[in-house]
Amino acid sequence: MSFGTQPPASEFDPTVLDDESLGAEVGGGEPRPAPVKASDRLFSVDALRGFALLGILAMNIVGFGWPGAAYSDPTRAGGGTVDLAVWFVNHLLFDGKMMTLFSMLFGAGLVMMNDRAEARGASLRGVYFRRIFWLLVIGAIHGYLIWDGDVLFLYAECGLVLYFFRNLRPRTLIAVGLALTLGLVPVVLGLGAAADALKRVSARVDAQIAAGETPSKLDRRLRDLWIDDLQKEFTPSPEQQTKQWNEEMEVYRGGYLGIVKHRFWDVLIVQTIGFLLGGFLFAGGRMFLGMGLMKLGVFGGERSPRFYAWTAALGYGIGLPLMVVDAVEQFRHGFKDEYFLHGGEFYNAFGSLVVAIGHVGLVVLIIKSGALVGLTRRLAAVGRMALSNYLTHSIVCTTLFYGYGFGLYGQVDRLGLAAIMLAIWIFQLVVSPIWLDRFRFGPAEWLWRSLTYGKLQPMRIETSPATAVVTD
Repeated sequence: MSFGTQPPASEFDPTVLDDESLGAEVGGGEPRPAPVKASDRLFSVDALRGFALLGILAMNIVGFGWPGAAYSDPTRAGGGTVDLAVWFVNHLLFDGKMMTLFSMLFGAGLVMMNDRAEARGASLRGVYFRRIFWLLVIGAIHGYLIWDGDVLFLYAECGLVLYFFRNLRPRTLIAVGLALTLGLVPVVLGLGAAADALKRVSARVDAQIAAGETPSKLDRRLRDLWIDDLQKEFTPSPEQQTKQWNEEMEVYRGGYLGIVKHRFWDVLIVQTIGFLLGGFLFAGGRMFLGMGLMKLGVFGGERSPRFYAWTAALGYGIGLPLMVVDAVEQFRHGFKDEYFLHGGEFYNAFGSLVVAIGHVGLVVLIIKSGALVGLTRRLAAVGRMALSNYLTHSIVCTTLFYGYGFGLYGQVDRLGLAAIMLAIWIFQLVVSPIWLDRFRFGPAEWLWRSLTYGKLQPMRIETSPATAVVTD
């Protein structure tokens, strides 16, 4: 099990998907919320978001193409040397890291909106909670009807809490974020301890029955709970794993209604119990960190090149070795759930945060140096259309893999999945800036904004396309 990735998470962040600022309504009167102009955007934030969005697909593509067990176990979905190498690179650079980066940018987006609202004397509350409400709706539609790896709903849940802490000082926000992240330790170890205790009770009851003794009613109930429900979730036997694998293969190679029915309870559990047991601690903790780092000028490129060089060096220097150790340990423990429940989860839960910080340092340093201008501008365009591009991932990939589409589910190895991912990357890097030369928003961003403000927003750019290009 993994709190760092939602088999499959997205790890993605669509809240900031469209950094909306607050402006005074034209014509005077009380300041009212209005969508941000392209010229007001922070280029580095958009580029980081685009970078994270594309990286997220590196992990999600496995969740689209194979049963959930393949997401964290490279011996599934191919299992050859090349497939293991693809998994290793993904684990090193993307798994958990991109959801971490998106989560931090979610918090950064709230800081940006709050700062702009205060600068204009406008109230943020109404527009913010309308945005969150519609994000919940979009996330529910996405999760139940398109793909069960949705993270939009999780981000909206976290966003409901985040708002009330927006005015805390940067270091306080960072301290809260670290505290929430550390909260994963007792949760994960507690689940592991509970599973161990239930296994001991079950073994004791079986021994008592074999000896002709009568177990207590409580022990019987605990044993039944373990055997009938929890054991297959925490420590499934090889037979149970095979059965679940085959069931998922059959379902996702089948028709649309069968898929929707199959994933309903899984999505509901993730949105409720999953949020309480780990979703908020992981994603929410990173959002608090992002708020603090945004206030310190880190995401906006306001620090010196030396600062970002050191950020990248320390992030990668500490985080990547941790990921190598984690990969080795996962291989050594056979990718079993017991390993994650007894502390193995922490390598990626904490290491992904450090590597993500390294990513921030590297990307912003490249932007500040003026290198790779064409690429960073394309990344920024992808980031400005992040909600549209994220939903496109789900629509395109489920159509490719599921039975109601081209039916490739369970047939493409990890190298083939990487090729599909690369094709989608190239398409979105090419198309996103072309779209934004003509339109103010991506189609999904336009819909979200229109719902938020209760009226259709202007879509086409009326001025010269050059004015829509964001520069650093």
